[in-house]
This record gives sequence, C-alpha cells and structure tokens, in this order.
Amino acid sequence: MRSSEPRDLWSWVAWRAERTPDQPIALDEHDRRLSFCELRDRGERVAAGLLNRGIRPGSRVAWILPTRLEAILLTVALARLGCQQVPLIPAYGPREINFILGQAKPEWAVLPGLWNGTDYRATIDHAGDDESLEGDGLSDGEGPRLLDADPDLPEADPNALPQFVAPDGDPIRWIFYTSGTTSAPKGALHSDATLLASAIGIEGPHGFTSEDRVSLVFPYAHIGGPQLLFSALRVGFALILSETFEPEVVISALSRHRVSFAGPGPVFWQAFIRAQRKNPDTLLFPNLRALIGGGAAKPAHLHAEAREVLGVSILSGYGLSECPALAYNCEGDSEDVLATDGRAVVGSEIRIVCDDEREAAAGEEGEIRVRGSMLFHGYLDASLDGEAFDSEGYLRTGDLGSLDTSGQLRVVGRVKDIIIRKGENISAKEIEDLLATHPAVADVAVIGLPDLDRGERCCAVVVSENGEQPLVLADISAHCSEAGLMKQKYPEQLECVEELPRNSTGKVLKAELRSRFSDSN
Repeated sequence: MRSSEPRDLWSWVAWRAERTPDQPIALDEHDRRLSFCELRDRGERVAAGLLNRGIRPGSRVAWILPTRLEAILLTVALARLGCQQVPLIPAYGPREINFILGQAKPEWAVLPGLWNGTDYRATIDHAGDDESLEGDGLSDGEGPRLLDADPDLPEADPNALPQFVAPDGDPIRWIFYTSGTTSAPKGALHSDATLLASAIGIEGPHGFTSEDRVSLVFPYAHIGGPQLLFSALRVGFALILSETFEPEVVISALSRHRVSFAGPGPVFWQAFIRAQRKNPDTLLFPNLRALIGGGAAKPAHLHAEAREVLGVSILSGYGLSECPALAYNCEGDSEDVLATDGRAVVGSEIRIVCDDEREAAAGEEGEIRVRGSMLFHGYLDASLDGEAFDSEGYLRTGDLGSLDTSGQLRVVGRVKDIIIRKGENISAKEIEDLLATHPAVADVAVIGLPDLDRGERCCAVVVSENGEQPLVLADISAHCSEAGLMKQKYPEQLECVEELPRNSTGKVLKAELRSRFSDSN
C-alpha cells in the first residue's frame, strides 16, 4: 500500500466514490444495485440517522444482518461515525448470542427484525434465559439498546454529522467472533488496518480488476465479508450478494450478474458443478475466471471436476478470524500447486513448529504459526492471549500442516483433530480425502471417539451419493485396502447420515458428531 492511500474504511469509501462514482459496488439476487457514489452518500445519511437515534462516535455496536445491501451500508455508516462493530452471523441462536453480547457488552444491537423465520428481537430478548455458556451473559437484564433495521436503515441530513477525521494510530474497530466449532466463541480484535492488510493480501493471488464480479453469498458478518468490501473499494470491482444459499436462486443471480470469481468453499463449488452437469448445453457462468474460497477442507477430486465441468481452477486459501486469508494460491499456478493450501501472501509470515518447539524442516508436519500485518490485536478476553501467541509473536493456530521447499502450505487438520489409536497418530483429513474418492460417498467426516481398549477409535461419518444404499464398514475397509492405506488407519466404525452438520462457512461441526456417536458402539 502506498503511503498516500487511505488507511481507514470510510476514507476508502470516499476515495473510491471520487474515482468511479457510477460503477456498482454491489448487486443482489433481487437485481438491486448500489453504486460507489450511492454507498458514500447513503452511508453518510445512514450515519446521520444513527446519530439521531443515539449512536455516537466510539459506541460499540453489534449487528445481526443477512448478506444484503443494507449490511454494507450499515458497515460504512458505523465507520463514518467511528464506532466499534461486533458483527454477528444470523445463524446464531440464543446460546451464542447470550455469550457474545454478555462478553462484548455492546451499547446497541441492530437487528433485521423477522428474517428467514427467526424473530431476532425475540431471540435477543430471550438470550439471557440460556445460562449454558460460561460468561457474564444477559441475566442481569441490561442488554444493548435495540434498533430494528427491517425494512430500512434510518437516514437523516448528513450536515448534522461531525467533520470526519481519520483516526490516529490503529484503533480497534472490529470484534469478530470465531465460529466456536470446538469451544466457546472468542472475540478477535481487529482494526481497519488489519482488514486492509488482508484485502491487499488477496488481491495479488486473484489478480482482481475493476471489471470483476465477485460472489459474496456467505454471511457478510464473517470477517471475509468486510475483507472483500475493502478489496472492492481498493480495486473497484462489484460484489454479488445473496441473503441465503438457495442454489437455484444464487446460481441464477451469479449468472445474470456475470460472476467472474465464485465462492466461497467446497459446499458451494459442488453445487455449481452439479448445476452445470444438469445443464451441459448452457454455460452457467461464461465470465467465470476461478472458483475461490477457503474455510473448509476441500476434497482432492474437486480440482479435476472444476476443470472438467466449469473449465476453471480452484484458487483456495487458508485463513482464520484472527489472521484472515494469510495464504493463497494464484492464477496460473500448476495443478500440483493448486492442490495445496497456498503460500504466504504479502504481509503474512508462516512457520511450522514441532512439538518440541523446533522449527520443522521442509515437508515436516507441525503446528502452523503465523504473524504479520493482518494479524489481530488479541482477544477481547485478554486472558486467552498468553496461550495464543508464542514468544516471537506468532499466533498458534492449532492447525497442523507443512511447508515445502517453495513455501507451499499443506494443511492436514487440527492439532486436536488427530486420532490417537493405540499410540498411533492418525490424521482425520488423510482418511477423509481417501474416502471422498469412493464413488458412493457424497460427503464424509472422520472423527475420533473414546475407546477403552484403543484410547480412540476411528469413526467415518458418511453421506451416501444420491441417496444410494447406505455403505457398510466392509465397503470402506475394501476401499482403504485398494488405496494401500495401512490397516491401523482403517475406520473401525461407520455411521451413515443424511447430511453433515456444518457452520455457515461450511466447516463440519465435529464436536456435534462426537457427541452424537460417542456412545453408539
């Protein structure tokens, strides 16, 4: 980033509006359109409306909004006021909301009203009834003041706003909560500068241009949403939004709006591939340059399918709420390189550390640790920071991986996603990748379950392809044998389900599966 460029979100909004005022920043599934100029002008009017309602510069504001134009408008309006934002994904229920609002203690919460069958005002009103999570909770009855953003955000005369002054230093402007797939959510503290660094990091690998149309069909409240907003403002491309992932609706919208980068992960890519297979004579996405995304493990066979069916590569990456999009593959990479999880982008450093704190050799597996300009500023619960960082300021990700001699990262699973069977370490991801190649397997997760004799036993949870006859354990064992897998790694238990439980980014909720099947054998 050049020193003359803006560093905070609102300054980027103003900067882009001056340069390409009439170009769209966002289009949605209802064919609504928001230009860069409208983003600035309406953003100021919404900021003035929020000021009239009592929200002040420096206020901490939580918001729960679907992926819609109004969510982007609210984001920039709060940035114009200099507020601290706590984005919450709409999928959260009272349990998660109770914990987050109780810990973050926002002064305000902006809600979508009734959306997708959920009354969010009622959800927050009853959040304090659930005391199942540790934390302050809302049981004292003093929650945030609520502002209903359905159907529209409040707008007012922007002349009432104070003169905008870019903040000094690097103030905390965002609190993003981790998905909490294995534990209570953790609030990661970010600034505009860390999000900007992550946006800069992804621009090179993708080769974004102002002509691009990039899908944003995952919850905008995830860190990847504001990250893409920063990148759109810097480069000048448009985002294609959809509130929910209904394949027919989303695919139609992406086609109409000429998507060039479609994401955000394996569940979505597979839906695009299936839809194209059903329509072999009509190219669904004629402007498509690549499938993009991360956040969930990708079956190896998807690369070949994307090439064969959609005619494009998958540019996948690796990141987390604490340090988003820190590694990515690039346009033009070879197939072998694209099968990895990317290499460090500009502004990030990756190292692999073994159990004895020794830095791993090339190809050797260990814990992935990261640092750089996009790294968060610690957790809202500062007591978590000591364990989160090592002595050199690297974040302990809790993920296992390796780096090859060219710096390509391969993520093999979670440190805690290793199954220890009779003292033998088994990578769940290795078994998942193998079972995903079975023709009757549509989806699979491998988990470790407590076992008195073995310590842990390896359990495969499988979704059958096209509702076929459920697999039996002998089928799985035969497939592992044909692939030459050592017998100690064969799954010893098989569970067939209609679908795997996932969070909104596509990650399998393995804690839920372990709870469901721990006593089933």
